[in-house]
Amino acid sequence: MLPRRYLPSIPSLLALEALDRHGTAAAAAAELSLTQGAISRQLQVLEGQLGVALISREKYRLRLTPAAQDYVAEARKALKIIADASLTLRANPGGGALNLAILPAFGMHWLAPRLARFAAAHSEVTVNLSTRLRPFDFAATAFDAAIHYGRQDWPGVSFLKLMDEDILAVASPGLLKAPLTAVEAVLDLPLLQLDSRTGDWGRWLAQHGLPGQRPPAMLFDQFATMAQAAIHGMGLALLPTFLIGADLAAGRLIPAFGAPLRAHGAYYLVWPQTRPERPPLASFRRWLAADA
Repeated sequence: MLPRRYLPSIPSLLALEALDRHGTAAAAAAELSLTQGAISRQLQVLEGQLGVALISREKYRLRLTPAAQDYVAEARKALKIIADASLTLRANPGGGALNLAILPAFGMHWLAPRLARFAAAHSEVTVNLSTRLRPFDFAATAFDAAIHYGRQDWPGVSFLKLMDEDILAVASPGLLKAPLTAVEAVLDLPLLQLDSRTGDWGRWLAQHGLPGQRPPAMLFDQFATMAQAAIHGMGLALLPTFLIGADLAAGRLIPAFGAPLRAHGAYYLVWPQTRPERPPLASFRRWLAADA
């Protein structure tokens, strides 16, 4: 149950937030279509509700106290959440929204083509996508679920496995005229890797009979930029096969050595165990389990 005695009125919060942004009661009043007197009264109401002085009044100027500045920073986040919820409701008044955190390459090349089928089967659900590269705290976000790469090592979540990942060592034809004939030759070439997977080349070399190696490599935060770097001849890259099919077919990339190998991790849909499962998530999870 919400502690209602500490929930201020929205007009009072808006007055405080506008004053903090603009710095003057006149500008805050103009934005909110109020008089300066009305702004002052809303602030007095808020101080009365909270029992804390929020404003220092210097002649004809209102200033937020340091405590009020901290308070309005947090309140602004809550106001944005309310505004986003209202926008979602207007966009889909007959259903619900699913807020999903995705990995960019997987989201673009694997998930996005499937979302049209989900939308056709569940027109009542609006899917909102946002990119996150690493695990995060569900309690501090509005996400219902996320796409996770790795093992089942994200604490406090449930897992639905979507697919394994196969990786292939590739390079541009400008860097390699033909695939290498010996795995040791990889160590003489520039290498590219993700900053979140700095052990990939060592594991790949070990799988090809060359253990104990940890070669240096140029770091990237996303597969898309690393793939482009490989296409432009900057080095050898280990890339998922689902991502580079078109580049291999077009000859922009060629296999550098060996066949695709099973990667260290897999892709999962994850959602928090401590939060009740909302109908949009339940629909998406069931559909994805069948489709995947």
